[in-house]
Amino acid sequence: MATFTYNYKMFKCFNRKFAISEQAPPSDVKETFSEFAKGGSSMSADQLRRFLLEYQREPDCTEEDSKRIVENALQSRKGNVESNEAGTGAGTGAGDGLTVDEFFHFLFFDEFNGPLKSEVHHDMNAPLSHYFIYTGHNSYLTGNQLSSDCSDVPIIKALQRGVRVIELDLWPNSTKDDIVVVHGRTLTTPVSLVQCLKSIKEHAFVKSRYPVIITLEDHLTPDLQAKVAEMTTQIFGDMLYFPQTDPLTEFPTPELLKDRVLISTKPPKEYLDSKQFKDASDSERELGEEGSLSPALSVEVEADDRCNGSDHDEEGLNPRDKKPDQQNAPQYKRLITIHAGKPKGNIRDHLKIAGDVKRLSLSEQELEKASASYGADIIRFTQKNIIRVYPKGTRVTSSNYRPHIGWMYGAQMVAFNMQGHGKSLWYMQGMFRANGGCGYVKKPAFLMEKGPHNEFFDPKRTLPVKTTLKVKVYMGNGWSSDFSKTHFDTFSPPDFYTKVCIVGVPADQANKKTKVIQDNWFPIWDEEFEFPLRIPELALLRIEVREYDKHEKDDFGGQTCLPVPELKSGFRAVPLYDEKGEKLKSVKLLMRFQFT
Repeated sequence: MATFTYNYKMFKCFNRKFAISEQAPPSDVKETFSEFAKGGSSMSADQLRRFLLEYQREPDCTEEDSKRIVENALQSRKGNVESNEAGTGAGTGAGDGLTVDEFFHFLFFDEFNGPLKSEVHHDMNAPLSHYFIYTGHNSYLTGNQLSSDCSDVPIIKALQRGVRVIELDLWPNSTKDDIVVVHGRTLTTPVSLVQCLKSIKEHAFVKSRYPVIITLEDHLTPDLQAKVAEMTTQIFGDMLYFPQTDPLTEFPTPELLKDRVLISTKPPKEYLDSKQFKDASDSERELGEEGSLSPALSVEVEADDRCNGSDHDEEGLNPRDKKPDQQNAPQYKRLITIHAGKPKGNIRDHLKIAGDVKRLSLSEQELEKASASYGADIIRFTQKNIIRVYPKGTRVTSSNYRPHIGWMYGAQMVAFNMQGHGKSLWYMQGMFRANGGCGYVKKPAFLMEKGPHNEFFDPKRTLPVKTTLKVKVYMGNGWSSDFSKTHFDTFSPPDFYTKVCIVGVPADQANKKTKVIQDNWFPIWDEEFEFPLRIPELALLRIEVREYDKHEKDDFGGQTCLPVPELKSGFRAVPLYDEKGEKLKSVKLLMRFQFT
């Protein structure tokens, strides 16, 4: 077993040496190896395949796969022997199979032993309303909601991560002859609509072939709406999907819409003459909440609007442009696949099921308030229709809310500030690691059906335990490769511990953590935790490694969120991510998942 020595200098003159041994296979790994190797010193390709089929439950593993894994190990061993003059390379005398150390090494490869399936495996032939959809909020903002730049860069990043719903706020430019994307009535700087649409076309399907939905919040005159229609048609061409019949009585399926782009917005006529919906847009309603602009900022923005000749009313349209008999850009209306609206008055009235399907927008506060009284109505509505939830106006720093407030009630478009930060964004990233990361996750059956007495799912009701998830945290490594020697502690190796949490319906919430392993770049915890789950279908397993610090806030050492229904059982190599959700190059944990 290899030993590593780490030198740390104290007070610029004293050296501290730390000798740290390379990790050895834990007892569970040794016992499992012995079981499948039938007590022998090596595991053959056939025995490895039986381990993968029976213990890891990898039904797609073929005989060729297991042979290739063993052959790769043998080639590596041969290279080690040849480079070792004494001829004592790892695994000497092990024959044609894996040694226990090679087997242990193999378990750390997430390519073979990752915690989730890497391919799409949900039924993709149901209507769009049957899926949770990876949804962005104000997708064009680079930072905060009030003064950051608008750009196509965050749109590109979102699409590269698999986000499927991109939001654009459309406003006339200063000369009123073109369209810009900007967070209206703030100090954000605009970006041209053409640039945003071209970037969406170029990057829409780099991560996933399933449809991209562009939600438009438009504050445009009919002439400019017509220009948007022309621009959108020219840029996307055959990629653009729009319905041949209007209105739709059922949404099309993700499978049917592969490689297509859809438009979702409020139909133009309703913008100008609406009794059913409020005229105020999402962004204006956000700013109109308790997070409204400060008086000084409001004055600046209003002055800027006047300089631009804006003279907007509530909906961003000049009153003299309103003509009751005008058709309001019929070609624009024709391109809208998902008709949108916002509730006016009693929300329950808008949750009634009509013949045509639509999208309803609610702030996180409105949804929480409505769910307290009309939870069953919301779930019934989302079985055919779509609800989009967006952050409240006080989130000016682009923070986010707990996405489960929407998912528990079947809301498909839980809109997030993808350029934001914090645990809520980790939860969103975790949910959409499901189903091969394609951006569409099939909703649990209980959100799509009603009981024998016409009752609907109630996430606040405490149900009996459906399954228990056992999580064992063996060890971790990779920090010494990804971080500098003094990143965590100036005078010693780090003191790592792991937090293991369940995020889901209130009854399933749980938090556990391992002991702290002191002064070790290769921590071994070997601790197991049990999580009884009532609604495992909506549960996420949050894993976070931190470095203990006596005097300051514990340092961050990596995190991941994994959808519980997708977890593979057995020994798993779990890659960790940084605080923004970027995968760390080398850091992994060796864990085991079991359901009982």
